[in-house]
Amino acid sequence: MSLSNQRRLAAEVLGIGETRVWIDPTRFEDVVAAITREDIRNLIKEGVIRARPERGVSRGRCRIARLQKKKGLRKGPGSRKGTVEGDEWEFRIRSMRAFLRLLKKRKIITPGIYRELYLKAKGGAFHNKRQLKTYIEEHGLARR
Repeated sequence: MSLSNQRRLAAEVLGIGETRVWIDPTRFEDVVAAITREDIRNLIKEGVIRARPERGVSRGRCRIARLQKKKGLRKGPGSRKGTVEGDEWEFRIRSMRAFLRLLKKRKIITPGIYRELYLKAKGGAFHNKRQLKTYIEEHGLARR
């Protein structure tokens, strides 16, 4: 005998999908006899019918990928999204930021000027490190 009708009713009563309905195989006859929603509710109270836990999306593959990326793998051109200019910008901004950090560490520029230049670089005011250097010299921002 099929339990599809009972499974459907139980799913509606529990407010879940039919695949998550668990029916105790030892109480098969009781479930077959249940034909009303009230019967199904009683079986749920008795624990004959239960809701299986929700299945989430596994994070295992994501964790493995993250470890690989940490090693520098999976970062080739086939994995990159966006424009080529975006990648170029990434390399340029990294060199400029490293240069600014060095200047701040050596106390050539103050933290305030560092922040100002950092934001200008982020905004695209300088195309490369040389332009940044020229700007600092022209505006007399470096203290020696």
